[in-house]
This record gives sequence, structure tokens and C-alpha cells, in this order.
Amino acid sequence: MAFEYLSEEQTRRYGAFVADPTPEELERFFFLDEAALEIARTKRRRHNRLGWSVQWGTVRMLGTFLENPLDVLQVVVGYAAEQVRVEDPSCIKQYAERVPTQYEHAREIRDLAAHSAGQAFAE
Repeated sequence: MAFEYLSEEQTRRYGAFVADPTPEELERFFFLDEAALEIARTKRRRHNRLGWSVQWGTVRMLGTFLENPLDVLQVVVGYAAEQVRVEDPSCIKQYAERVPTQYEHAREIRDLAAHSAGQAFAE
């Protein structure tokens, strides 16, 4: 017997932004704590600093990485850009040019999340 776990609508909405995040959601999911900000600032190019920051918040909010990290809302990009001091958020378009960098950033974000979760249990 087959089971349907998610409706068609739920499947469509999973792992995607369906509306602009509220200011509270931006602060909760996209605010870079000291550890995240430190890693983001190690990226030499502004589009990589911004791309890393957007991916970090995206996985925190949606629970998954986007297949295309640029499938994000402008309000998200703008919020992240302010934190990593990127004056022109449109530079994020360059982030799509090098897929291996996106994967490397995803790995770093997973490692940071695992480390943070471990610290929560250690306290």
C-alpha cells in the first residue's frame, strides 16, 4: 500500500521561499553570529562572502540547501549584504559562476552547524 506523506502543495513549497521573510524571521535565521560572521569574512571576494551568508541563513530557515543558491528573495540578499558589508548586493549573480565554491561553502556550513549543535550539548 502506497502512502502519500506530502501533498502536492507541500512538495512544491518544501525547500523554497514562498514569501518574504518577516523582520523577525530575517533576524532569527539570517543574522550572522560571531562564528558565522568570522567565516564569511574569510571569503576574499564579495560575492563569495555574500553567497556564503545567504546559504547559511537559507539552510537555517528552510532546513535544506537550495539546488540553486540564487533562488532567494532580494530582501534576504539585502539583509545578508549589510552584515558582510557588501555595498552592491547584485554581485551575488557572480556566486553562480563556480559551483564547486557553492559546495565547499555548504560543507563549511554543515561543519559549523554540527560544531554549534555539539556546543549546545556540552554546556
